[in-house]
Amino acid sequence: MRRLLILTALFVAAVPMVVEAAKRPNFVFILVDDLGYMDIGANNPKTFYETPNVDQLAREGVRFTNGYAANPVCSPTRYSIMTGKYPSRVDATNFFAGKRGGRFNPAPLNDRMPLEEVTIAEALKAAGYRTAFFGKWHLGPTEEFWPERQGFDVNIGGHVRGAPRNYFSPYSNPRLDDGPKGEHLTKRLTDEVVRQIGEFKDDPFLCYLAFYTVHTPLQAPKKLVDKYRKKAEALAGQPEFADEEQVWPGAKDRKVRILQKHATYAAMVESMDTAVGRVVDRLKELNLYDNTVICFTSDNGGLSTSEGSPTSNLPLRGGKGWLYEGGIREPFLIRAPGVAKAGNVCDAPVISTDFYPTILDLAGVPPKPEHHRDGQSLVPLLKGEGDKSLDRDALFWHYPHYSNQGGIPGGAIRVGDYKLIERFEDGRTHLYNLKSDISERTDLAAEMPDRVTSMKNRLHAWYKDVDAKFLQPKSAGSETPWQP
Repeated sequence: MRRLLILTALFVAAVPMVVEAAKRPNFVFILVDDLGYMDIGANNPKTFYETPNVDQLAREGVRFTNGYAANPVCSPTRYSIMTGKYPSRVDATNFFAGKRGGRFNPAPLNDRMPLEEVTIAEALKAAGYRTAFFGKWHLGPTEEFWPERQGFDVNIGGHVRGAPRNYFSPYSNPRLDDGPKGEHLTKRLTDEVVRQIGEFKDDPFLCYLAFYTVHTPLQAPKKLVDKYRKKAEALAGQPEFADEEQVWPGAKDRKVRILQKHATYAAMVESMDTAVGRVVDRLKELNLYDNTVICFTSDNGGLSTSEGSPTSNLPLRGGKGWLYEGGIREPFLIRAPGVAKAGNVCDAPVISTDFYPTILDLAGVPPKPEHHRDGQSLVPLLKGEGDKSLDRDALFWHYPHYSNQGGIPGGAIRVGDYKLIERFEDGRTHLYNLKSDISERTDLAAEMPDRVTSMKNRLHAWYKDVDAKFLQPKSAGSETPWQP
């Protein structure tokens, strides 16, 4: 009898723990490769692309109008999401394998996320979450640095490559079995997510869906491409391209797309949006939707120059590979039922390092400031408490490389409405007021020298804090690049 009473007492004591665990929210993190800020209807009602499912997420959650990637290209931003750190801290400042030179050699590049990092997946797993990764990883050259070693119980599609060899099966992906010939990769990854959610449904989980789309190669189902070719006919005769800034002496003239019209790209965007809708439908089917946080973002700006130039970011200047707003401002949505007021729009500047502490906060997991040291929880903003709730007034960027898209090696800082860009070849600076000049066309540096000095000093102090690296001479005795 005494034993029965003890067992009963133990059971009763355990019940609150079980209930509490059941209340913990699930997380679906959706990262779209190369998706521009102006590519979704929620940010751009006049977009050429059709994104009803993503737009619905925006209506049900909080849309951040000043949401940023930590870097203008992919791997560094992915690193920042996984770790909550600026990638400059470990020299992960370019896409992994990106070593293009220009007038000078680029800064040293670390092409892997160290296993010593405690990723968001590892932090949630330690708190009892089940974790799965789907899609593009691009955070390490060999298997020991892939998702299975970085906190994910399941890895489907994540490996070294930053782009698929083909969007139609066969995929030539060591972490994804080929499907029927002609199967589309975006649909296949979504099939896997939908299946995995069913397997995880009884436990708190993180499903991290990192689409390969809309990265090149530009490939989409023919029926959708035909739909947008017909839609593009209404735009016939309008200019599609304009001259872009030239930063490589002697290089060919570079064009930037100024009109959203690319039918295949549009079809890829719609395929992604349909996939988002399928994930939402699965959560609803399993009665998980009201207890699932959905984060939606991109890893850099839309691809507007080179490699097909499939989208326009206007009125934002530049695109992927550039420190202008078109290269770093991102779709940035968080749907957090019971926390975020549906349909809120937040103008506070936020950045990809913030996802890590935000997710921990929403999960009720104690913060890990020694790990996500450059991020802040956005929960106060989700609750509508205003930008004063963040304990910072500046964001920073550091890109000491020559981008494949023509971008400038440099650094940047945003303080309030002002943004300063510093070029690493010669130390020139440019100052813009983003509130009145979102296109970054009016350089205020000569008119506001005191502000330039103040912001440069803060930027240089940050370089020192993160141990930032800079451009290198071509050879011993050759021209020396500027350094702070």
